[in-house]
Order: sequence, then structure tokens, then C-alpha cells
Amino acid sequence: MDFALNPTLDAHDTRILAELQADARLTMAELGRRVHLSQPAVTERVKKLEAAGVISGYRATVNLTRLGYGIRAIIRVGRADYDRVVALVQETPECINAYNVTGEDSWILEIAVIDVSHLDAVVTKFCILTETATSIILNPAREHLPMLPPQRADVKPPIRKVLNA
Repeated sequence: MDFALNPTLDAHDTRILAELQADARLTMAELGRRVHLSQPAVTERVKKLEAAGVISGYRATVNLTRLGYGIRAIIRVGRADYDRVVALVQETPECINAYNVTGEDSWILEIAVIDVSHLDAVVTKFCILTETATSIILNPAREHLPMLPPQRADVKPPIRKVLNA
């Protein structure tokens, strides 16, 4: 089967993904040492993971507070014209992530703003389109964790016998 269409990841690939998600600046030599492969072998595997789209890019994670954004918030946007929302998201640099979703809301937006008046200005842009609801993020409990291939769901745990007393 073509790796690019249906990648079969082994233990080395999984370790490579974990290491690169923890530190994408690793040299291929250091990555090879960490996953117990030669530098040429690990380079070839990384290239295959990139070609298959498993690795879709490399980026720096920045601390938004240190950049001057004092508030992060979630805006839930109701039903509105898809193209208008997409256009508004594209022209709103404060929008970090935007998701078109199912359910009561049509969109979930994550934004970063300087202060409450900045928050009001950004939210107002979306209120013009439709109803919105905004929640300020107080403390993120989980962010930027490495993702590895899912475990097979069809493997059943061993059956344990239960003794009746």
C-alpha cells in the first residue's frame, strides 16, 4: 500500500513524531540518536512522513502574554453566511483559530486581544453578522500536546474473571 495514501507507522516513526513535536529544531543527527537510527535513516523517514502529510509543517510556539495579549477568549458564532464569516476571520488578525462546527453554534473562534476594550472591538465585528457568545479563557489545562497515532479500537482488553463471594 502507498505510504503517502495510507501511512503505516512503526515504533520508530512514532518516536520520531514525539521527538519532533517536543522539539522541531532537532538536527537529524540528534533525532537519529534519540530514536536509535542512523542520520540517513531518520532523514529518509522524516521525508516520508512529510511527503505523506503526517508532518504538515514546523513552527514556533509563542507565549501570547509575553507578546502583549492579556486576554484569550472563545467566541461562539451562530448561523451566518459561510463566506462572510470566512472573510471576516481572514481580516481579523486577533483570530488564532477558527473552526466551522456542528451543533447550536456554526463557528468556534479562538482570539487573542490586548485588553477588554480590544475584546469588545473584535467581538462586535462578529456580532454584526449574527448572535455570538464569548468566554474568556482563564487557564488552559492542556495545550500543544504531542499527538501520536491512535491505538486500535477493535482490540479488546483481556477478559478478567470475577469471583463471587
